[in-house]
Amino acid sequence: MTGLGALIRRNCKLFFKDKGMFFTSLITPVILLVLYATFLAKVYRDSFAAAMPAGFAVDAALIDGTVGGQLVSSLLAVCCVTVAFCSNLLMVQDRISGARRDLTMTPVRRSTLALGYFAASALSTLLICYAAVCLGYLAVTGWYLSAADVLLLGLDVLLLSLFGMALSSIVNCNLTTNGQASAVGTIVSAGYGFLCGAYMPISNFGEGLQRVLSFLPGTYGTALFRNHALRGVYAEMTRTGFPAEVVEHIKDSIDCNLYFFGSKVSIGAMTGVMAGSVAVLIGIYILMNLLKKTD
Repeated sequence: MTGLGALIRRNCKLFFKDKGMFFTSLITPVILLVLYATFLAKVYRDSFAAAMPAGFAVDAALIDGTVGGQLVSSLLAVCCVTVAFCSNLLMVQDRISGARRDLTMTPVRRSTLALGYFAASALSTLLICYAAVCLGYLAVTGWYLSAADVLLLGLDVLLLSLFGMALSSIVNCNLTTNGQASAVGTIVSAGYGFLCGAYMPISNFGEGLQRVLSFLPGTYGTALFRNHALRGVYAEMTRTGFPAEVVEHIKDSIDCNLYFFGSKVSIGAMTGVMAGSVAVLIGIYILMNLLKKTD
């Protein structure tokens, strides 16, 4: 454990000291904030307004709370995966620089090295993602969260960060050049937000694409964030007299409700999908390290 602890401390320090790697991990959250400021906020408001019956008056604070909840859930859903890929690039950098070869010559076992990379990257990812929880923004625009909602959002961050870490560990495990690492980082940063429904709700996509995306675990991770960030908003809507069918239509339009071939997926099932995916991906990562003969 002493060797593992030293490896975790070493890897965390190297990540935060490497300004290029650290700031690269923040690119996607910044891009999302720019997209929000330029047109996503308007898209979210228009989507919300379109779900309202004609002549139905809605409090501006409720609209802002809804839009804010969508922003926060989108930001966290993307950060937990893209930051994980960036923080986990240290294993690639060590392989390129030869540091990995030096470490394997020490008494530390290869399994301990693999666990050290995973644990350190997970810790770095969680620190950044928890810092990205924009509760202050919601407090300004419209606060409808309970203490339980905040706790559930924190658990969502943990679950999706572990998913991102497990997935990035598998992908990065066999990368050997800076070009490969850059290509993977670019693809994930550019594409993941669309695939998980963070940039645009998948309810806006065609039926065929919706069915394809329903097989991707990240879709359910985004939906978990949506439900927990907006639960208080929906409760306020119900309290102020919104018809139940209108509330359900809003949930459908912003992916709080997901459907797998026509069957509504419960929040418990979404959590199960994410937890099961994490377990499977970690198992694959362990197997890859057991079968790998060289570093």
